[in-house]
Amino acid sequence: MLKIPKDQVAGHCAGDGKLGPLIDDSGLFYKPLQADGRGSNEVTFYASFSSNTKIPDHIRKFFPNFHGTQLVEASDGSGLKPHLVLQDLNFGRINPSVMDIKIGSRTWVPQAPEDYIQKCLEKDRETSSLSLGFRLSGLQIYGSGQSGVWKPDRKSVQSLSAGKVNLLLKKFVSSNSWDSKPDCSFALIIYGGSSGILSQLLELKAWFEDQTMYHFYSSSILMMFENELARDGKNPRAEIKIIDFAHVFDGEGVIDHNFLGGVCSLIKIISEILTTPEECTSIVPTENGCDLN
Repeated sequence: MLKIPKDQVAGHCAGDGKLGPLIDDSGLFYKPLQADGRGSNEVTFYASFSSNTKIPDHIRKFFPNFHGTQLVEASDGSGLKPHLVLQDLNFGRINPSVMDIKIGSRTWVPQAPEDYIQKCLEKDRETSSLSLGFRLSGLQIYGSGQSGVWKPDRKSVQSLSAGKVNLLLKKFVSSNSWDSKPDCSFALIIYGGSSGILSQLLELKAWFEDQTMYHFYSSSILMMFENELARDGKNPRAEIKIIDFAHVFDGEGVIDHNFLGGVCSLIKIISEILTTPEECTSIVPTENGCDLN
């Protein structure tokens, strides 16, 4: 039986009569194909990527497994609709903390209509996309059993300044995420180490410094880990995945500097969190009317 994914933090959500993704109990994620050619473009990318022998195995792990397409009863009750069938990235995780980061200072493709470019450019200017090369699209952070989950309003998160984004990247790995002074107590086991998020980002960066096959616009890096395991001093299963490929185009032999620049900026901030833990208790004033305490 298909159901609504409770750990989705960004994108179109199912429920309340809306069309959105669904999951099953076997670890599959069903994403409805988007209109205006975006859905078919995403299918084309997955088919190309999954059969491309030039993609190293150590890079494939950063992308969801692709299981083709399937007609599925749509979440909005509109009948059978074509869906991408993908790996459910949070399958088997218990109360995962998740952050969706849209990568790139430019989220529009050069061949897009002028009105669409202006719409995207306006949003890029209003967020941290231009200043940092990425912006937050949504997140959830699980605390202890008593504190539950913190899932701030998406619109407020997306419009955050660079300073506030930095603060949330600290809160993401703190035992006191609700506090205005995050302690970053989980930073070393989530961001650091040979298998931590920073190491994974560096591995991804090395590939993007060479690959010229694809250009990724408006794609996201999803960061995930299990907070309870971190609290118990166990492996928190920290992992990154790249998602959302409706706007991926042929690289035509040119390095994707837009995506690479965003990854480098994210690496820089996470590296600073790891090397200057004493700054984790600095207070950043509330901005944009978003109370993040």
